[in-house]
Amino acid sequence: MRNGFGKTLSLGIQHVLAMYAGAIVVPLIVGKAMGLTVEQLTYLVSIDIFMCGVATLLQVWSNRFFGIGLPVVLGCTFTAVSPMIAIGSEYGVSTVYGSIIASGILVILISFFFGKLVSFFPPVVTGSVVTIIGITLMPVAMNNMAGGEGSADFGDLSNLALAFTVLSIIVLLYRFTKGFIKSVSILIGILIGTFIAYFMGKVQFDNVSDAAVVQMIQPFYFGAPSFHAAPIITMSIVAIVSLVESTGVYFALGDLTNRRLTEKDLSKGYRAEGLAVLLGGIFNAFPYTAFSQNVGLVQLTGIKKNAVIVVTGVILMAFGLFPKIAAFTTIIPSAVLGGAMVAMFGMVIAYGIKMLSRIDFAKQENLLIVACSVGLGLGVTVVPDIFKQLPSALTLLTTNGIVAGSFTAVVLNIVYNVFSKAKKTEQEADLAEQKTAV
Repeated sequence: MRNGFGKTLSLGIQHVLAMYAGAIVVPLIVGKAMGLTVEQLTYLVSIDIFMCGVATLLQVWSNRFFGIGLPVVLGCTFTAVSPMIAIGSEYGVSTVYGSIIASGILVILISFFFGKLVSFFPPVVTGSVVTIIGITLMPVAMNNMAGGEGSADFGDLSNLALAFTVLSIIVLLYRFTKGFIKSVSILIGILIGTFIAYFMGKVQFDNVSDAAVVQMIQPFYFGAPSFHAAPIITMSIVAIVSLVESTGVYFALGDLTNRRLTEKDLSKGYRAEGLAVLLGGIFNAFPYTAFSQNVGLVQLTGIKKNAVIVVTGVILMAFGLFPKIAAFTTIIPSAVLGGAMVAMFGMVIAYGIKMLSRIDFAKQENLLIVACSVGLGLGVTVVPDIFKQLPSALTLLTTNGIVAGSFTAVVLNIVYNVFSKAKKTEQEADLAEQKTAV
């Protein structure tokens, strides 16, 4: 009994380690970009870790209303990083959380029929969107490599050396290690980089000593949420893309656990995710999605028990209640994060390209969808004022590269693929009717 619990606990810790880097890096990037204080940043990391645990438990706990009941771990989605920074910079922190709350409600509402809407988001759309998101994140990584935007030592050789050291460690670990070590290579790279930075005088422990021992979570920590149309549209697109990504994770875990997923199962999974996003907005955390890295760990260990994931969720919640743990993450220098970000955001781009590899590029229509959506998304990111003179109703779709690119991909997919399929089906029906008549 004791040995069984020890094994379950160790497997739960492994799952925490596999997703921990992804879980803490997102609040660190977003928090620093939005100019939060050390105290606020510590809270942001704490609440994020806590809500990762809550979101995971909501998904594992299968009931008649929500929860898919698979060994899935939820964490904050990388696709939300760039939109959150953009919204926070233009509208403020309160609008970020207003848009997250609205997108969570939307996901809950569409969960009943989203399985039927998946045809509007094939790999040509989702792959384009994920690629755009990865590309728009790269400037954040490069600024951090140089020491953080606005820092006194921006571009200093010591910062660049530190960043490339971290990146090299991650690359080498990926090349020469296997299994679990390989799965936590980014975390190891960050830890080694921070250790080196300490001897370079770039690490200060004041944040850790000043942090409270225990801290209870509180709703609307950053103030009452505010709601604006453009940010809501942006986060809704992010939420829908996350649902499509999660669908792939659900089916992967379904295969691993020899479970055939029904439309009802998927709906409950989507509702759990929507509920997690809604709670993330209320408690000033992040949008949540199924983490694919934990699927690899399930495959690696061969352990498919939900009990392990329950332990993972409980550990994450416990970590979130102790700000000193979160404070340790705030001491990581920007250059160290920048080196890790290049790998992580590059992986987002690579994953987008991988999704695009599933489509038939022999069809010129698919080439045009990718070309126009990625081109416009990147163009708006590089030249954000290009559509400044348009009416305010249209600027909703043009102020953000992700929104512009995503909207273009969805519309072109409907024009080229959905309508053409419907027309083809109609023509086939007419032909069949004619043959019957003859």
